[in-house]
Formats: sequence, structure tokens, C-alpha cells
Amino acid sequence: MHIRRRDFIKLGICSGGYMLSKGLGFVYASVREKEALYYKTLKDNSVQCLHCPHNCTVKDGKRGFCRIKENKKGKFFNIVYANPCAVHIDPIEKKPFFHFLPGSRSLSIATAGCNLRCKFCQNWQISQAAPEQVEAVYLSPEDIALKAVQTKSRSIAYTYTEPMVWYEFALDTAVIAKKNGTKNVMHTNGYVNPVPLRGICTHLNAINVDLKAFSEEYYSQVCSGSLKQILENLIIIKKEMGVWLELTNLIVPSLNDNPDQIRKMCEWIYKNLGPDVPVHFSRFFPIYKLSTLPPTPVSTLESAHKIAIDSGLKFSYIGNLPGNPAESTYCPKCKKELIKRAGYTIVKNVLNGSICPYCNESIAGVFV
Repeated sequence: MHIRRRDFIKLGICSGGYMLSKGLGFVYASVREKEALYYKTLKDNSVQCLHCPHNCTVKDGKRGFCRIKENKKGKFFNIVYANPCAVHIDPIEKKPFFHFLPGSRSLSIATAGCNLRCKFCQNWQISQAAPEQVEAVYLSPEDIALKAVQTKSRSIAYTYTEPMVWYEFALDTAVIAKKNGTKNVMHTNGYVNPVPLRGICTHLNAINVDLKAFSEEYYSQVCSGSLKQILENLIIIKKEMGVWLELTNLIVPSLNDNPDQIRKMCEWIYKNLGPDVPVHFSRFFPIYKLSTLPPTPVSTLESAHKIAIDSGLKFSYIGNLPGNPAESTYCPKCKKELIKRAGYTIVKNVLNGSICPYCNESIAGVFV
């Protein structure tokens, strides 16, 4: 979802989502902060961040690669704590989650900041910005957890930018929300070190990871990151921590649309994560630093969808292409349509809990 800075003017429920204003008790905020959980102090008051694979060494008075963690005299602080710049109520399908509480609403939040530099970022105005460059409000973890209950949102989604970098804020919110009976979901690039990943997984019910490509070269040149740790993290999420996992692969023409690469990715998913992990192949549209590229051809998306199914994956979806049959869920056994979607709207859902009513096949996911 594309977020504009001026989207956050009024607080109330409307078709655009959940918005913010001074008029109902919230104030536009100066930068807040909380000491980071994962770092070590070095000589001369420098620190080394231990949160993500960048492992930034940060001098006194400077910030890390993510722009939202700052060294203050040898202590490292998250400086966007309780300062969201985006708060919306979204359909859970928009995250996207297709096998987690379909048809439910999710209170979605973000602060400034990201630890990648993806040239195709759709939310670059906030993810690639410093805290001072966005409008933010003060909302504590307690405030957000309460708003989820008040708005009957079944989950809180940590999304839009990169929630793993504003980890302390997301973690504290998730702990309180969990006590209230609200689910916690996250859309992340997965670029985080294993220790903090395990720490937050204990409070998350579902994670969607952007698996941006199956190529170290792509991650390095297009995203300023690395693939290796992300693949290891996917195994931790799915196999070790047991969190419900879905994957999103944005197919960018001429950069990561090679069928052989897509096939290798799908085969890796099948072998290492299992056949039940849903994979969303998302359509690229020209934006940010890749504004001269064309949209992803429909034929490319349909080819990727078929490659995934032929590789043994049970649930392959096409995103950002409303009306395509591959945005609906089909039984992998009898092939009948179980959940019909039109964009982010559930048109039909015939599942009996998680059971196909036609052949009694159990469908992987969290449906009640």
C-alpha cells in the first residue's frame, strides 16, 4: 500500500483507514526514544549494533544504516519509539495474508526507517526517510493495543516500512496486544540477526517475508542487502519457531523475472519450508528509482504462478492484479475454489474451519 505523508490528518474510521489528528487527544510528536536491545559499546563511545546483518559500527552522535537508531555518548537508542507515522485499519489480505484470519481487519502501524535500500520501494517517502522528515504522532504501545480492541481489529500489523528496525516499539506493543487477546502479524524484509528474530517470534502469530529474489547479486545491487541470512531466517520462523509464514515475491521486469531463478526459489521453498507455505507473486509498477521500467507483464506473473505449482507448492497467488483467478484459494486436492477474492475483498469463503467441504482436505493456515 502506498502511504502519503498527508494521509494522516483526521482520526476516525473511514474508507481510507484509521487516521490521526490532534482533535481527538493525539498530538504531533517530537522524536521519542528507547534504548536499543541489541548492541555493544566499543572504544571512544562508539557502539556496534547487533540487530541486523549490517552490524553497523556507529560513532557518538551518529546513526546506523536504518536512520532510526542513534548513538548518544555510548548508548544506542531507537529514536522513533512510540512515534508512528502511519496508522491504518486494513484488510488482513492487504499485508498480504491469505491463510491467516481471512476477511478480518488489522490495525496497521509503521514508523520511519528501513535497513534496506530497495530501488522499487513503494513506501519510500517513509521507509527511506529520517524521523525528522515525516509527520508522526505519539502513540504508546498501550494506546495502540487499546485501539485494536476498540476498533475490533483482530490483529495488529507491523508493516509499511521495516518493523524489525523499530523493533523495541513493535515488541512492546506485541507483548501488550497478546495479553489483550489481539493477534500480532508482521510484514518484513527478514533482514535481521537470529537472536532478535527469535525474541520477537515468540509474540508473533504470522509473518509475511518479502523474498525479493533468489540472487545475491540482486539483493546487493537493488536492495543493499544479502540473501543468505534471510534464507536462514525463513527456516527459523517456519521450522524452529512455528510461526505461520507467507512469502511475497515482487517480480521486477528484467531484474528478477528469470524463470530459472524463480524455479530455483520455489524448489528451495518446497525443500526447506514445505509445500504449505503460500507464495504471493506481486506485480511491479514503476516507482521510486525504477520509474522507467514497465509494469510486470501478466504473462510473467502467470508463468511464476505455474512454476510454483509445478514445483510442488500448494498455494501460489498473484498480487496487484485484481480479478485474476490466482488471487483466490483453491483446494490442492480437489482443485475447487474455497476462498474467492476480488482485490482485498472476500467474496466467498466455503471453508469449514480449515477443512475443504468438497473432499475433507485440511488447508494449512489459521482460519478461525
